[in-house]
Order: sequence, then C-alpha cells, then structure tokens
Amino acid sequence: MADSSLPLFTDLEFTVATYDIDFAGHVSNIVYLRWLELLRLELLARFYPLPELIEVRTIPVVTRSDIRYHRSVELFEKPVGHMWVVEHGRVKVALHSEITVAGEVRAAARQEGVFINMDTGRPVRLPDRLVELIETWPGTRSE
Repeated sequence: MADSSLPLFTDLEFTVATYDIDFAGHVSNIVYLRWLELLRLELLARFYPLPELIEVRTIPVVTRSDIRYHRSVELFEKPVGHMWVVEHGRVKVALHSEITVAGEVRAAARQEGVFINMDTGRPVRLPDRLVELIETWPGTRSE
C-alpha cells in the first residue's frame, strides 16, 4: 500500500528487534500497538507537529483500537506501516493502518481518537489545520 491520494497518508519502515519476538517466534501483538503509536507520531510530525499542538494546549488521544492480525511478522522481515484518515467529524477522527511486508498486509487496524484540551481534559474540535488538510487532500472527493 502506497497511495498518497489517501488523506494524510503516512508510511514508516520498522525494524523487527529480537525483543519484539514472543515465545511463538513471531512479533508480539503488543508490538503492533507500538508501531501504530509510531505511525501516529509520524503523521503528526508531517502535518501538525506535537510541539505545536502542545503550544495551543491540545493533545491527541486514542479512544479505540481494533487490530486484525492476518499473518505474523517474523524476525528479519522488513515491515512497513501505512496510516491515513478514513473519517472525521467535528470532534472525532478515525484512522486506518496497515502493516505490510513486501506489499502483503499482515495486520490492519482502525483507531478512533479525539483531541483534548490539556487544561480542561475535555475534547475539543479537530484542529482547523488538520480538517483543512483532510478536506482538500488531492484525491479526496467532496461530499
């Protein structure tokens, strides 16, 4: 998967470390959550860096993660993560992610989240900067 027409498309290569391997000989399920976090941080670094969000007292928070494991990733393989926005509203955003090896999807995930005001701890509207990027992304259809 390498489709830059998907809103806020981000990709990132991962290295499988020996400590990522579980007793069954493949990447532990918990590692996929770490990879999703790294993908989200990379997406933010590209489109609205975390230090800039913190300056306006706003932070992203994951409210739901759903991962489907299709086939294991093993030591010495070269996984690549892909992430993009699939839905957004006034407050919520949904991301789709895939972990692939040589183009084959090994795991797919959907995560939902909100942005929280650091002072109140309450959800706030999605940052205008991100909404504008999502809605004007090349290849995105207007509804």
